[in-house]
Order: sequence, then structure tokens, then C-alpha cells
Amino acid sequence: MAPSGGVLPKVELRNVNMQYFGLEGETEALKDISFSVAPGEFIAIIGQSGCGKSTLLSLISGILRPTDGAVLVDGKAVSGPNRKVGYMLQQDYLFEWRTILENAVLGAEIQGADMRKARRRAKELLTRYGLGQFLDYLPRQLSGGMRQRVALARTLCTEPDVVLLDEPFSALDSQTRLALADEITDILRREGKTTILVTHDIGEAISMAARVIVLSRRPGQMKSDHPIAFASYDGRRPTTFEARNAPEFNRYFNTLWQELEVHVEG
Repeated sequence: MAPSGGVLPKVELRNVNMQYFGLEGETEALKDISFSVAPGEFIAIIGQSGCGKSTLLSLISGILRPTDGAVLVDGKAVSGPNRKVGYMLQQDYLFEWRTILENAVLGAEIQGADMRKARRRAKELLTRYGLGQFLDYLPRQLSGGMRQRVALARTLCTEPDVVLLDEPFSALDSQTRLALADEITDILRREGKTTILVTHDIGEAISMAARVIVLSRRPGQMKSDHPIAFASYDGRRPTTFEARNAPEFNRYFNTLWQELEVHVEG
């Protein structure tokens, strides 16, 4: 689905194919993937394990190059890591010997950015996320949810336009996962970030994203693209907690569940 109204997509994939080559031969990971994401849009991608969801994020981030097809950000082909794209992984990967503030500026440091500006931005973000009093703490002194907030601050400190989220809550307990999903969704929307979430959790996808793309089993192909809207909130995007209690939630959940079940059996 392409953005409407002649708006240039922030992210676009055109007939993307991806094969891996190893000692055991060729593995087809993705096949003929095409979709686009509008500026400021929040989408989710779901599918069975091994269907190529994380590979898609690696292609958009520029870590990998497609075997065929094109990946574009702001209409320009992605040829390598791009400062416009931030990537938040499943694990927080904080360096245990660096303080919270030092971890938050790591991406900016690697990019050779203005470190005075980066520290100011990191302090602002960490304070906004309730971590202002922990700037000099070490990661081991924080809870899992707090560590993920630091990881988000590190991702946003470089001021990317596009944020990629690869199962960012999978290591957390259920209660923390729900609370943090609500917080991060609100943060990314307020900052106007174009966001692509990869998740196994159907409820998470529905409650966080404005669209949910379903991939088939490997090789991953686009099977469907579902706009998510909650008429019960008069056009206002509900919080993730509100979305899970909305009458539309169960309908979306059942539709997506059935699609994934078909892919398991087929």
C-alpha cells in the first residue's frame, strides 16, 4: 500500500528479494516484497518465526543489501547504514561499564556527531523518560523496563526520522511489556517518527500500529495489509491499553490469528 495524496513515502520497498548463500546452498528469505510507509506512520509486521521479518528491518537499515529489488528512504536507494534510520533491537545491548548517559550517547559517538549537542539531547530524553536521576548509574542498577528506555533514548539521540523496532519488549515480563509499549508508542507518535515494528505478538501489533502487514512462511511474502482504526474513539488513536479494550480489537485479532494459522498449516 502506497501513501496517498502524492506524498513521497518515507520508506519504500519495491519487489525486494533476499537470498542467503551458505555451505548448504541457497536459502530464499524474502520474495517479491513491495510496500511503502508514509512520513510519521506507525506500522507493524507480523509472521511466523523465520519468515524474514528481521531481515526486512536489516534491509531498511542498510545492514543488508537485497538480492533483487530496491529499498528506498526519502526516495533514495539505501546503500548502507543511514543516519536517518534508528534501530532498536530485542536486547538493550547496554555496555555495563558505561553510565546510563554514556550509553545513551553511544550512537552519536560512533557517528562522529557533536558530542556536546548529543549529551544535551540525551539528558533531555532520559529526563523525559523518567531517568533523569539515574544518569550516572550503571545498567546493572536498572530494571529491564528502565534499560529499554535507555535503549530508546540511545536510538533517538541521533535524531533519526525512521525508527525500526525488532521485538523490543520480548525480554520483559507481561506487565512491564504492556506499560512500556504504551510509553514508547506515545513517545514515537509525539516525536512524529516513522516507525516499523516487528513482533510475534498480534495484540501488540494491533494496539500499537496504524497498519499491520502479514508475512507468509519462508520465503516471506506479503499476504495482507490491514489498516487498523478504532471508530469507538472518534478518530483519536487510543492508548495501547484502550485499544485492547476496544470492540474492534477482537475482530482484528481473530482476522490476523486466522491468517497466521493458515500460514502454519499451508
